[in-house]
Amino acid sequence: MKRVSGAVWVLVVLAALLALVLPIQADFGTNWSAQFYPSKDLTGNCPAGSTCSLTGINGLNFNWGTGAPVVNGVNVFPADPQYTNNFSARFTSSQALTPGTYNFVVSSDDGVRVYINGALRLDKWADRPLTTDTFTEVITTSPVLITVEYYESIDNAILQVQWFLEGAATPGFGTPLVPLTPLATAVPPLTVEVQGVRGLSIRTGPYLGASFVGVAVPGTAYAPIARRADEGGPYTWYLITAGDKTGWVSGRYLKITGDPNSVPEQATIFEQIDDAPFVGVYAVPRSVMNFRRRPSQRSELLGQIAWGEQLELVGRTVQAGKNHWFQVRYNGQVGWIYAPFVSVQGDINAVPIR
Repeated sequence: MKRVSGAVWVLVVLAALLALVLPIQADFGTNWSAQFYPSKDLTGNCPAGSTCSLTGINGLNFNWGTGAPVVNGVNVFPADPQYTNNFSARFTSSQALTPGTYNFVVSSDDGVRVYINGALRLDKWADRPLTTDTFTEVITTSPVLITVEYYESIDNAILQVQWFLEGAATPGFGTPLVPLTPLATAVPPLTVEVQGVRGLSIRTGPYLGASFVGVAVPGTAYAPIARRADEGGPYTWYLITAGDKTGWVSGRYLKITGDPNSVPEQATIFEQIDDAPFVGVYAVPRSVMNFRRRPSQRSELLGQIAWGEQLELVGRTVQAGKNHWFQVRYNGQVGWIYAPFVSVQGDINAVPIR
């Protein structure tokens, strides 16, 4: 009996050690259950012909665009097209998490709330464009009950919830061990680190002309939340959090460790504002202007705009306190022109900064 007990004890110790040294990657969770509602406030009866209760959902990573919600191949509201907007859902799961400190990353369009073991940890219950929030949670026992509440108002519907283990605690006596992933199939987490420059601009979108929000510095390994290669040219952009700033950095000056495909591609606010309303302000080019799909010289050229045209000005980006690119409407198309060669007619402060 002593030999058997000793062998079991050795296996338990080895399992605990392996749990600490295995590479950690982002997790979207498994085996979620969902309850959908035909309202924005988690109320109402399921419409006839709909499937509002679902189980076995592996990961909260949805981009339904302007369409109806589809989960595990099931159209939740097939009989009523009005529920491409104005619906809500509550997702619940019990997750086996290794004790340690976790960074939760939540992106949503529109509102979202996250509860950990019944405690409200993120409350962004408001109409808003695609926005990414983060919070840190110390997990001491497992399993962990996670509840995510979400609602869609109008336009695009997006929800993404994931978490990263920042540092694992050694399982104590009597603490259930999380099932181990074999070493041969473990995937290293992706990190990026600034190199070749003293600081790298963090921007509101994956474009050179997007607004400046902060600086990523050398000597720090950042865990990307998402990636995007929409600008054109050879570089992928990565969404990171640096301090209290979340935004996009260009891969041109990044040392990349790990598999870039391990982080999801993600849409940005720039995909959602082509129908931005006119606010009574006009842009008038002072030269022939290139008209581009996004605020970058690398972006697709839509055409050219003649000197003196009066254009509806519906958005702008700002760098160093100055207008950098203008979003304009021209012949039924919405695109971007370079701001320094453009005059403004009207109150520029009425034009939203992107």
